[in-house]
Amino acid sequence: MSDQKKQKVIGTVIEALPDATFRVQLDDGTVVLAYLAGRMRLHYVKVMLSDKVTLELSPDRTRGRIVYRN
Repeated sequence: MSDQKKQKVIGTVIEALPDATFRVQLDDGTVVLAYLAGRMRLHYVKVMLSDKVTLELSPDRTRGRIVYRN
């Protein structure tokens, strides 16, 4: 995935799960499982329910990585 162009989308956190994972609903209605990027963990960025976040999606659009909290 590192050599491919990652698709960035915006979504809303709808559920917090253990181990810094979240369920995020994208703007088109799709719900994906997402985890916090390492940089966000390093700087202790808190992500709460109903926060708008920017994700990098996997090619199959079922998982993502939270890279920015809007």
